Amino acid sequence: MILDQIVEDKKKRLPLEKARISEGEMRHLAEEKLKNPGEEAMACATFYENLKKPGLSIIGEFKKASPSLGKISAKIDLTGRIQEYNEAVDAISCLTEEDHFFGNTDYLRQIRSKSHLPILRKDFMIEPYQFYEAKVIGADAVLLITAILDDVQMHDFYQLARELQLDVLVETHDEYEVERALRIDPRIIGVNNRNLKDFSISLENTKRLRPYVPQDKVFIAESGIMGDEDVAFLHEAGVDGFLIGRAFMESENPRALAKHWKDVFAGAEIGKR
Repeated sequence: MILDQIVEDKKKRLPLEKARISEGEMRHLAEEKLKNPGEEAMACATFYENLKKPGLSIIGEFKKASPSLGKISAKIDLTGRIQEYNEAVDAISCLTEEDHFFGNTDYLRQIRSKSHLPILRKDFMIEPYQFYEAKVIGADAVLLITAILDDVQMHDFYQLARELQLDVLVETHDEYEVERALRIDPRIIGVNNRNLKDFSISLENTKRLRPYVPQDKVFIAESGIMGDEDVAFLHEAGVDGFLIGRAFMESENPRALAKHWKDVFAGAEIGKR
């Protein structure tokens, strides 16, 4: 299965990364970053705060490819995209996985230098090293994928992230994974509408899992949002925010699209009253 292959490839890459910068050194760099976060971090609202606010919150993604889509033909470059995101979305997601999404940590560093928005490091997080690295490169949040972690890893990685002052988006795919995720009492839970085993998409996944997630959690729908009807459907499903990749990456004007979808969501809210 593709998910298993991605994790195996990540396991092969990590020793190469550690040979370049040891885990001890990376941890030291992360601790220094905690002590001296820099002006951009001090001025930036947290990832959680930006998603928790009233109304629809949107996480705009930057990625070069995916296993399901192949290489993405982006209409605008990284600088132009981040300029548009800065004016329309509430947070940015950056893929840093190299082998299947063609990402790297340099993209996140570039985005950090161009944006005041909180940034999610989206990767397959399986070792503490990656959390220290996330802090060092300027991420404000990390992704925990329930499907690839056991309960001990979930707990320990969540605690490590919070110690590093990183917010955590805990990604789930089914009822059992939501139940497992809730054991660590996360503030943000996402539902990936893309099945990571066969990469099929169904927004019904978010609707089905909504009752299992307490109302005090920030509830994020991930993947499969391509049109106004999807936005209206997910409003009815009771989400707090979206993580959008493909639709924004293929758009010539993601700023206008994000603002339009916020209007659609708000209109659905008004119509519901």
